[in-house]
Amino acid sequence: MGKRVLVLGSSCVDVIIRLDHLPVTEENMHPPEQKFQVGGCAYNVANVLGRGGADTTFVTPVGLQGVFGGFVRPLLEKQPWAKPVFLPEEQNGCCYCLVEKSGERTFLGIHGAEYSFDPAWMEPYQDQFFDFAYVCGLEVEERWGDSLIGWLEGANVGRVLYAPCPRGPYIPKERTDRLFALHPLLHLNEREARELAGKSDLQEAMGALHQRTGSPLVVTRGAEGALVMDDQGDLHTLPGEPVPHVTDTIGAGDAHAGAVLLGLCQGLPLPDAAALANRVSAQVVQVTGATLPDDLLNEVLETLRQ
Repeated sequence: MGKRVLVLGSSCVDVIIRLDHLPVTEENMHPPEQKFQVGGCAYNVANVLGRGGADTTFVTPVGLQGVFGGFVRPLLEKQPWAKPVFLPEEQNGCCYCLVEKSGERTFLGIHGAEYSFDPAWMEPYQDQFFDFAYVCGLEVEERWGDSLIGWLEGANVGRVLYAPCPRGPYIPKERTDRLFALHPLLHLNEREARELAGKSDLQEAMGALHQRTGSPLVVTRGAEGALVMDDQGDLHTLPGEPVPHVTDTIGAGDAHAGAVLLGLCQGLPLPDAAALANRVSAQVVQVTGATLPDDLLNEVLETLRQ
């Protein structure tokens, strides 16, 4: 692929715990198991891009103190697209993923070094051009957010894909304004779009966000697929893919964002890239966690190679 993607952000450990229901005060529950899996929004995006064949550079800080950094490190060292920044004196965090019978998940995030940022880490890439860069609202909200935005403001990047995530409305307005001034491609779900725009009607929310950024946006709708508002403000409705069984929804939105970028790297128009992403995320919700086995990912991506 000719186009290059820079992914900035976290690699953490998802501690996946299955429950009949979310616990209530004083309840004593006995989950049948817990599973460790590498996750983090940025890692999930880079994982789809890198394994999908995109020219990907994933810059991710990793704290080496404690069990979680020790779990993340060897996996990242095996990935040619991962460029981890190891921080020997820092601790990495984790995300407790409580998964109910329906497959819906609730996150309890313990943030560590993986959400930090230092412009010095980017010196090896300062003379390189990237067609796309990915950044998540979780990193932007942290105390290093101003430094991250400042680096993006001077970076040699064609277009930023910004995923505000559920924390979007809580990010300081000044930071959001600075990011929106970069004309990012926004990637959100329905609730995030409504809350970030301050409007209850989804199409009105999308129109308001499009007006603020001057750029397209993608809104995921779970089983109903996705909506895309293009550069001209025209709306495209993309149906969802059949899903026989939802195992969990961990990382489905991240995988969708990664697949959108993958499609754009292949030269697909944004609606077609979002349709590809619908197929990828439909597979992700049928497995445990955010990482598709190689055979399933290759099966979905085969349509790109035809």
